[in-house]
Amino acid sequence: MYVVDEKDRLVPLADVPQLDTGAPLPMVFAREHRLGLCYWVVDEPPYHPTKQPVGMVRFHAPYFHLAGPPGEEAIAGHPLAARGLHPYGVFRVDQSSLIRTLARMDSVHRCHNPEFFKKFNHYIFTFHDSTFECVAESFESSVEQLD
Repeated sequence: MYVVDEKDRLVPLADVPQLDTGAPLPMVFAREHRLGLCYWVVDEPPYHPTKQPVGMVRFHAPYFHLAGPPGEEAIAGHPLAARGLHPYGVFRVDQSSLIRTLARMDSVHRCHNPEFFKKFNHYIFTFHDSTFECVAESFESSVEQLD
């Protein structure tokens, strides 16, 4: 995990498919330079008897990601909990300590360019049993209906 300082600012994101609060069952699809996340979303009218809505998130220019604890019952242990991080939400972290840590790590590289890291955003998705975080330029999301 990383350590936050006074600069980190949590911004809730509303234009993302609403996570199911029962069992969103997130799945991460990753390879170098590609990152996707999908999860069950809140089923809203009109309901379809044989289809389940799934939130699909595609990250653009992903640089870093992690998935795992804390879940809903331990979210208070996350370093950004005091800033408003809560279960079943999607957030952007402005002035992210994580991005600044990644830039410091990269600074030993002979071609290090601190400007490279200015294009990235830190995103957090909090689920029932886990949390997903990533650093990427941006993302797009949609809801798909699965049979």
